[in-house]
Amino acid sequence: MDIQQTIKRLEQVTGISNLNFLSKPNHVHTATLVVNGNEYVAYRIQYNNDRGPYKGGIRFHPMVNRTEVELLAFWMTIKTALVDIPMGGGKGGVTIDPKLLSEESIQKVAREYVRSFNNILGVNIDIPAPDVYTNPQIMSFMLDEYELINNCSEPGMITGKPLEIGGSLGRDTATAMGGLFCIDEACDRLGLKDARVIVQGFGNAGSNIAKLLYDKGYTIIAVSDSKGCTFSDSGLNIDLLISHKQINGTVKGYAEDLDNIFSLPCDILIPAALENSINLDIAKKVQTKLIVELANGPVTTEADDMLHERNILVIPDILANAGGVTVSYYEWVQNKTGLYWDATQVNNKLKLCMLKALNTVWDLYEVQGRNFRDAAYTIAIKRLYSAHKLRKG
Repeated sequence: MDIQQTIKRLEQVTGISNLNFLSKPNHVHTATLVVNGNEYVAYRIQYNNDRGPYKGGIRFHPMVNRTEVELLAFWMTIKTALVDIPMGGGKGGVTIDPKLLSEESIQKVAREYVRSFNNILGVNIDIPAPDVYTNPQIMSFMLDEYELINNCSEPGMITGKPLEIGGSLGRDTATAMGGLFCIDEACDRLGLKDARVIVQGFGNAGSNIAKLLYDKGYTIIAVSDSKGCTFSDSGLNIDLLISHKQINGTVKGYAEDLDNIFSLPCDILIPAALENSINLDIAKKVQTKLIVELANGPVTTEADDMLHERNILVIPDILANAGGVTVSYYEWVQNKTGLYWDATQVNNKLKLCMLKALNTVWDLYEVQGRNFRDAAYTIAIKRLYSAHKLRKG
């Protein structure tokens, strides 16, 4: 997705003629991290903070580049506005392959990242979180480095931490839990009973959503990961499948192996892997009633238009996977107040937030007659525009 093209489309969809304030990030910060004699390019892009401090994850991945991080920061800006939490959007990354590094080296990279960007991070400025190939342990190193540099205790400067140092209950499953609330409500609205589900991607988000749906009685007929697909027409036992993957490193070999799961008939298709997974050709072939984007940007623009023409509802990533940033916000609130909630309280708050956002989008979608993504963007953009106008006049 190109940001400038998206802005033009959003101006048409929303009727707001000037969205130039969203056409580029507020700040682009880059650094070269030197660790064990090796140099790694690092980014922290702060896109917009009209509605609150910048918020967004840090990914460690060999394909990280400025364009990708800027796009992710833009998405985060839209996402926080859509679920109506008082935060803005940012993103960070390091161009590195953590699979080639020792744990000691990864810790050094994490600490060097904070040293490089220390002056633009903080509990009321910019709050990072985990992303691709980063985790609570890496957040712990980053928090420790920040507090050492600034001689303070400031757990709210980063989220996705372990519980022992200020993390929130429910954060580890928040993305999937938010998706589950959207799926339950969508099934009620669409009249889907005994829904059959396919999950593309069996990492953290994909395995968690499969487990949550399985426990609620949904039938998971197929799952894929980067190495292959497994299928059972009668449904997969997700508990056994998780154990199988832990032992074998893949879902392949658990049940019937397939080359492709996108053309299988199902009620719900959940892309939970990489960007651009569903292109125009795939969109012509999928046989489903509902697509729920648990990954970031899994459906291309052309594919989205095709799916709308085929009356396949797509709950977009800016809503479907917003549970993660929402519970990150709850973690930040708990850190700032020093009052901590149990898992039931967190999930209840998350459910109310997700359902409010979903139903607001759905009501507009039914009135406008455009696709569901346009309705979601319209709500988010109008909130951002209002905040910007109130600040800048």
